[in-house]
Amino acid sequence: MTTTTTAPPAAVTAPPPAVVRLRGVTKEYAGGVRALDGIDLNVGEGELLGIVGPSGSGKSTLLHIVGTLDRPTAGTVEIAGHDVATLADRRLSALRARHIGFVFQAFHLVPGVGALENVAEGLLYSGLPRARRREMAADALVRVGLADRMKHRPHELSGGQKQRVAIARAVVGEPDLLLADEPTGALDSTSGEAVMDLLHDLNAQGTTIAVITHDTEIAERLPRQVRIRDGRIAADTALGKVAT
Repeated sequence: MTTTTTAPPAAVTAPPPAVVRLRGVTKEYAGGVRALDGIDLNVGEGELLGIVGPSGSGKSTLLHIVGTLDRPTAGTVEIAGHDVATLADRRLSALRARHIGFVFQAFHLVPGVGALENVAEGLLYSGLPRARRREMAADALVRVGLADRMKHRPHELSGGQKQRVAIARAVVGEPDLLLADEPTGALDSTSGEAVMDLLHDLNAQGTTIAVITHDTEIAERLPRQVRIRDGRIAADTALGKVAT
């Protein structure tokens, strides 16, 4: 009697958990101005993507919605598994503080205090003792290559170094998502390259990062590009959707 063996089915790799999940997200302002128009977007754990579009395209509004700084007019927003619509303002602030880190074009550093204290400020509402906050801030500064600049005040740092401090402050609490809004906009090309290299390094260490930019050259260096036009997603390389 001949027996045959059947090869086991190939394992199906599950997609990474969604850090961001938007469904049908619309945002309207007074006068019927529709900044976002039915946005569907998933950002998986560990992704590095660019959200790119010209001024007025809706990308800044999308940043505010994903960052829970604003609420949509319609649609569903889930961040790290939490439905934003179900959260009161206080719980929403706690969600933002725990799960989202922000980096802006302007560095927003506190003048007159050193890099270490600027980064530790990112943990001010964590409930951790001051010594632990400073320890974590020192670790974050090492991660961004500023181990030798911990006592330097903002006016003693270059633009690129200031942005590194801002990035360290954003990631010190190990958020689920880092939102970088035009992170190289105030920098010269050399410093901008260094900051983008740093974002790639942080992503390689597991940080989920969305870079919001108008610069197509920056976006094209990222593994995924989501292009926004007139409040809609015109292209998303993760879906094979190409702009026309």
